[in-house]
Amino acid sequence: MTKPVQARSFDAIAADYDAHRPSYPPALFDAVEELAGVELAGARVADVGAGTGLGTARLRERGARVTAVEPGDGMAEQFRRSLPDVSLVRGDGNSLPLRTGSMDLITYAQSWHWTDPARSIPEARRVLRQGGALALWWNDGDPSVEWLVDQENRMRVFFGVEIPAVPSHRARFRAELPDGLDFRTRQVAWSRRVPIDAHVANLATHSDFLIGDPAAVRDYFDRERALLTALFPDGEVEEAYLVSLAVAHP
Repeated sequence: MTKPVQARSFDAIAADYDAHRPSYPPALFDAVEELAGVELAGARVADVGAGTGLGTARLRERGARVTAVEPGDGMAEQFRRSLPDVSLVRGDGNSLPLRTGSMDLITYAQSWHWTDPARSIPEARRVLRQGGALALWWNDGDPSVEWLVDQENRMRVFFGVEIPAVPSHRARFRAELPDGLDFRTRQVAWSRRVPIDAHVANLATHSDFLIGDPAAVRDYFDRERALLTALFPDGEVEEAYLVSLAVAHP
């Protein structure tokens, strides 16, 4: 399965993605402003791989003038339903449909790993004004929370992926950041409390499950729901996250 095909797997479940994926805490955008040296209020921002607009909405709330860039049909359709008054253009980070020098900030919320850095970095340099910044971030389960680590390990077994000896809160920075840029990094902890069914629905929107064998995936989630119900008899879980943020001036 190629990366573009896997990325487009979200189109079929865009409404579920919008309903169940976590958003981002205010402290993340404080950190973006600090590391980028860009005040979001009034800033020209391109949110690339915007999906259904979870990150775009938060940027707009901070007063940014946001243009969203999204390649997927289903995701773009849901974006337009959720944020009808925000500018949306079709495309991706490897070939940005934006004017040279037109942006103060380019953001990738949970989407940088779908790009080809050999193409997306030059495109970011082209589109950013002199002194502009590139900000990448990801939501991940907090590796200090035991039940989340156990769940992550069950998923790794399901997908046949090696379980790390020690869960790392720096994994995103080691695995995802491209060479050749001087990134400043920050991690922001936050959490949300949701019903077990909503938590499972969130997991089900991840691309590895979307492209998996449907019967095996259903069986996995049936077992996961039973485990969580036994562990949390009140029917709710607190999802603890670390947002890994990296900012550079390319």
